[in-house]
Amino acid sequence: QVQFVESGGGLVRPGGSLSLSCAASRNIEPIPALGWYRQTPEKQRELVAFITRGGGTTYIDSVKGRFTISRDNAKRTMYLQMNNLRPEDTTVYYCNLWPAGINDWGQGTQVTVSS
Repeated sequence: QVQFVESGGGLVRPGGSLSLSCAASRNIEPIPALGWYRQTPEKQRELVAFITRGGGTTYIDSVKGRFTISRDNAKRTMYLQMNNLRPEDTTVYYCNLWPAGINDWGQGTQVTVSS
């Protein structure tokens, strides 16, 4: 098990930017892949992006070209840079292993995009 703490959410206008951080409780270097997720209206968690141990990245279509995922193993932290935010990006964002499996979820961080 590894615990994650998300931070960096907030209120931003459409077209604005936010940078989310995900701090891990232990060394993340050996972890094969880490992901950012967000809550859907149905209260499920959908994958937004994941990053592999080697730095490979994958994004869902709706965030391609706007979001950038990265990881800093030395700081045990993963990031999600979100640019050109849209109202439909409003929700709670979580980080976890990818796939999450049975690893516990953190509290998430709320992102609200509104004028």
